[in-house]
Amino acid sequence: MTATTSTLPLFLWEAPTLGRAPERLERAGDHLWRVIDTDGTIRGHLRLVADPLGIRYRAERLHLGAGGFQLVGEFWVAEDAVAALRH
Repeated sequence: MTATTSTLPLFLWEAPTLGRAPERLERAGDHLWRVIDTDGTIRGHLRLVADPLGIRYRAERLHLGAGGFQLVGEFWVAEDAVAALRH
């Protein structure tokens, strides 16, 4: 039986390419980027997470009152995760 890994290698990943999305990404951690709209407002965060089938993109919002991030959704495509943070 082979083991699967659930962690990402410890090196800095490049920011995912957003293509048509109007937002931009700003690094906030090793596997974490702030999603910033055209007005400069932070919409949320995009986090890379390991999955046995490949890399997933997790859309999150920071909630200071809760003391951490709230999961909005997890996606195979970075643009889909960013789109989830628009609403």
